[in-house]
Amino acid sequence: MSLASWFRWNEPPNRLSQRNPTEMVVETLMMELSWQIKQAEKQQRERENEYRKIKTGVDYGWLVSYPKQSYDISPGERLQLEDMCTKIPPPYCGSVILRFRQAVAEYEPEAQEVSRLFRSVLQEAAEKIKEEEEAKKLARQWHTKNRTSLSLTTFKSRSRISPFISDIKTISEDVERGTQPNRRVWSMPEFRNTK
Repeated sequence: MSLASWFRWNEPPNRLSQRNPTEMVVETLMMELSWQIKQAEKQQRERENEYRKIKTGVDYGWLVSYPKQSYDISPGERLQLEDMCTKIPPPYCGSVILRFRQAVAEYEPEAQEVSRLFRSVLQEAAEKIKEEEEAKKLARQWHTKNRTSLSLTTFKSRSRISPFISDIKTISEDVERGTQPNRRVWSMPEFRNTK
């Protein structure tokens, strides 16, 4: 046993995560889901306690002990949600969490409904991301297409601009000869079709 391997156990673990960004997004979004489920359960218990207080007029909340978390999503549903989370790129993770929190605050779902709300937020985000990607792709295609079309490649193939051909008449030639200029605009170059 070498001395270097003996000291290795005493080294602090590597602080940088070895996981890829997609795994971190999935873990972050799923942690947010489980936290929102816990919060929904807590609010549900508080509503039930308020209802009991109103109904009986007595608060027995101090007698009741609640389990830590009574509702959990099924393994199949968890896998589906994790798969949907993999479609969310890391830059969009924060905005998805914000949208999910807004939806939870707006609808105040029961604990069983939180996962369905999460699924709808993920679907909405995936559709928006897909639309944005398609728009970026079209913009790139348009940009490259415009760059080539603005060049005179197609125009040059059809006609040739010949500003210095000897048989082009100019105003100065007409003045020197003392003839009347034609009706043609002299500042424009002459265009000829090549065959």
